[in-house]
Amino acid sequence: MLTWKDVINFTVKGNLEPGRRVEKTDAQWRELLRPEQYRITREKGTEAPHSGALCSIHEAGQYNCVCCGTPLFDSTIKFESGTGWPSFTQPVSKNAIKYKKDSSYGMIRVEVMCNTCDAHLGHVFPDGPAPSGLRYCINSESMTLAKSQEKED
Repeated sequence: MLTWKDVINFTVKGNLEPGRRVEKTDAQWRELLRPEQYRITREKGTEAPHSGALCSIHEAGQYNCVCCGTPLFDSTIKFESGTGWPSFTQPVSKNAIKYKKDSSYGMIRVEVMCNTCDAHLGHVFPDGPAPSGLRYCINSESMTLAKSQEKED
């Protein structure tokens, strides 16, 4: 389980290697993504709080990067943070997420990106629930939900 100490270590000492890399030109990303997805994932934007389609969805499934399809978060670790963005306590794997110090807008935060394609996802904070204490605050536009298939009896 990742902790805030691990997150800080990644921002200072470097991130884990991804399982694979996806790199595209700016023109290819623009062709692949809707304008709002492009603005958020490639230009480090953010969506307005409580506006994202995935904010209030709590269906079983896996949240994947909208740019490259890499699995990022599982629905079992999603929680209601009251912040207006989908929130998670852990990524699906330690090397799914890339961490970077972000000192924009007069704040010091930790930006989280897809470790496979460098898509901006949001930020992580040390104010989440136990046991990790982490809150990954993620833009809905940066993810897709692959819903779990219900087994028929």
